[in-house]
Amino acid sequence: MTAHTALVTGGSRGIGRAIVERLYADGSRVVTCGRGERPAYLPDDVHWVRADVADPGSVDRLVAEARQTFGQVSLLVNNAGVLVAKTVADSTDDDWDLQVGVNCRGVFNLSRAVLPDLIEHGGVIVNVGSISGVVADLSSALYNASKAFVHALTRSIAIDHGPQVRCNAVLPGWIETDMAVEGFDLADDPAAARADAVRRHPLARFGTPADIANIVAWLASDEAVWATGQCFTVDGGLTAASPLRPGAF
Repeated sequence: MTAHTALVTGGSRGIGRAIVERLYADGSRVVTCGRGERPAYLPDDVHWVRADVADPGSVDRLVAEARQTFGQVSLLVNNAGVLVAKTVADSTDDDWDLQVGVNCRGVFNLSRAVLPDLIEHGGVIVNVGSISGVVADLSSALYNASKAFVHALTRSIAIDHGPQVRCNAVLPGWIETDMAVEGFDLADDPAAARADAVRRHPLARFGTPADIANIVAWLASDEAVWATGQCFTVDGGLTAASPLRPGAF
């Protein structure tokens, strides 16, 4: 796989952690960030920055530190995200600020900050969207909408800044992360909800963070040079299937 100077947001856990580990294993120089302290799992030569992607000033400092540490960024992975599990009627202004601030403005802030490097030297952006931006989850209105924004911004970056910059999105389905556990905990019977969700996957399992890291690594590589402006669904077949199942009648 292609080695990059890579900036990965939200690298402390889950999908972000798996992406950091995969890119590092492939030989990339990796900078990652989060709002908390440096995770213990990070290798010493992965650079950690405490940053808030929703804050333009914090993002500018993050990108400047990435350049100072490893040089021009050639790969940006916009992974940082949060989930506000509410309907429109239940959502507050603070919910809006949190959800849109991280999931929408964060992707915009990082892309805007890194694009000058990518336009000048060539490079790649991979955004982590979600199938929830295509098929809505219950009681997740702002989250669903925020991911649809990410998908649309992906296409805009690709058409506005090609051929120097390739930009694609990965749309995970149900992945074994803390966020998935929090979602099932909202159900009256979390165990039954989880079992029902697994049954709806043709591959008969949830995804792992490594499943998503693998396709991110491919999209970042020279093997994907003909792919741009696309949203790649990686969901174990969940959204390919009709809700009807044998034995339903």
